[in-house]
Amino acid sequence: MRIVQTAYLPSGAILGKSIVDMQGRTLLHKGVQITDWHIKRMQKYNIPYVYIDDSDTSHIVPEDIIPDKLRRGAIGTIKQTFEKMQGEIHQSKSMVIENAAITMSKLVDQLTEELKGHDDLFHIISDIYTFDHYIFNHSLNVALYSLAIGLELKLKPDVLKTLGLGSILHDVGKMAVPEEILFKPGKLLEEEFQIIKRHSEEGFNILRQVHNLSLLVAHCAYQHHERLDGSGYPRGLKNNEILYMAKIIAVADVFDAVTSNRVYREAMLPSEALELLYAGAGTKFDVEIVDAFKRAVAIYPIGITVELSDGRKGIVSRQNTGYSDRPVIEVYERNGESLPFRYEVDLKHQFDVTVIKCDTTFKQDAMKLS
Repeated sequence: MRIVQTAYLPSGAILGKSIVDMQGRTLLHKGVQITDWHIKRMQKYNIPYVYIDDSDTSHIVPEDIIPDKLRRGAIGTIKQTFEKMQGEIHQSKSMVIENAAITMSKLVDQLTEELKGHDDLFHIISDIYTFDHYIFNHSLNVALYSLAIGLELKLKPDVLKTLGLGSILHDVGKMAVPEEILFKPGKLLEEEFQIIKRHSEEGFNILRQVHNLSLLVAHCAYQHHERLDGSGYPRGLKNNEILYMAKIIAVADVFDAVTSNRVYREAMLPSEALELLYAGAGTKFDVEIVDAFKRAVAIYPIGITVELSDGRKGIVSRQNTGYSDRPVIEVYERNGESLPFRYEVDLKHQFDVTVIKCDTTFKQDAMKLS
C-alpha cells in the first residue's frame, strides 16, 4: 500500500485501508474501486490522505499503533465530556470534568500502555478515520504525540499521567468559543482572533476548579500557547517560566494542527511539519523536546513515496526506531526510469543519501493497480 493525497486520487484506484467514522461504521471498505463520488465524499469529511493498494506495494502494510476500538472509545469519551460543557457556567463545566476525570485517567493509562507496547515509531497518518468535530480528534492526537514524547524523554509515570490529562484537556476552553469563529473558513478579524486566544485562560479557569485533577493539568491548558521567546499567549511567558509539560504539548499541538485538514488550509506532510518545528527550535520550541519528537514519531510514514538525493525514488517500507528521518526505502525508479527489479535502501546505514521530497500524487503509469 502507499499513501496518496485525496486531492490527487483518480477514479479506478483501489482503496487499501477501510475508512470508518467515530462510531466504527465503515464508510468505505478496503478493496473498493474508488469513484469520483467517493473522492468528493472523502473531501467532504476532510480526509487528507488514503492508502491505495496496487500490485507492486501490496506487501507494504502499515500497522495501526492504537487499536480501532480504543481510538473510537477515546474520541467518544472526549466528545461526550466536551459537549456536556457547552452552555454551562464555569462551575458546572468544572463539575463535568470532575465527573469524567476517572474515565479520562484510565484512558491515559490505556494509551500509554499501547504506546509502550510498540517498538515502531508512532504515527497517525495510517489511521484513516473521519470525525464530525475537529477538536475531539485533535485533543486525542495531541495527547498521543505528547505521551510519545514523554516516553522518549523517559518521564516518570506520575508525570506522564499528568501530561496525558493536560494534553487531552488542553483545548477544553475552546468549547466557549462560538463555532462560527472557531471554524471560520477565511482569515480571522483581529477581534475574532482575540476571542479564540481567550480559550487558554478559559480552560485554566475551568480546570483549576476540578478538585480531583492536579493544578498542573490546568496550567497545561493555560500555557500551551506560550513560546520560549515570550511571543506566545496569554501571558507572554519565557523559557523557564513555562511549565515543561506545556512545552511538550506546544510541540504536539502545532504538529497536529498543521498536519490536519482545516477549512482554511490543506494539511502539511509530517516531514514539512517537522521542518516548521525545527525552524522554531530554540526560539519558539524547546530543542530537547523537538529532538525527542523527531526520534519518537514517524516523519516519513510507511507507504509514502519519497525522492532521494541521488535521483532514486521509492516507497517507505519500514521504520528505524530512533531515526525517523532515515527509514528503509523500497526503490523502484532512478533518474525518472523504472527499474527492472526493486530493492531496499536502509538510510540508517547510508548517510550520504537523504530524502529530499515526498510525493503523494498518483501516477497510474508508474504503478500497476491490483
